[in-house]
Amino acid sequence: MSDNTIFLREIERGDLPTINAWRADKALVGLLGGTFRYVGPEIDGKWFDSYLSSRAGNVRLAVCLAATRELLGVTYLLGIDWVNRCAEFSIQIGVESARGHGIGEAATRLTLEHAFGDLNLNRISLTVLASNDRAIALYEKVGFRAEGLLRQAVFKDGRYLDVVPMALLAADRR
Repeated sequence: MSDNTIFLREIERGDLPTINAWRADKALVGLLGGTFRYVGPEIDGKWFDSYLSSRAGNVRLAVCLAATRELLGVTYLLGIDWVNRCAEFSIQIGVESARGHGIGEAATRLTLEHAFGDLNLNRISLTVLASNDRAIALYEKVGFRAEGLLRQAVFKDGRYLDVVPMALLAADRR
């Protein structure tokens, strides 16, 4: 998959119904570090309003298919620290048929290009479930390095799971 198959844009209020449907997909949320919670449309509206008021420290991007403009997922750079030039990265490919075709890698690379090239950040960190081999392989492929293990750091589906913190420095980009 080439990067020109997709493009990134800032999320919009009109994306909220799709994002909300992804949040209601328990299997999809099971792949991520957060705990599954039911989220109503009103809450997502307030979440979006909060984002709009905190854009200086957060970037929330829609991952769209170039040919149709279909929303496939989201990537985020959160908690941007402009003094230390760092942020936390996350990604979610919400359309199941889009997974496993290089879209996540392309979206990650485009987001990192924005983070390092446009925003002049130096360090991007993330956390990933230790059991999510596919995500870890993607992050390693684009240059992230594991920085330890957070044992039993997340409670999901009735059990505690380990989390791997990872980071990528501007100087280490691949």
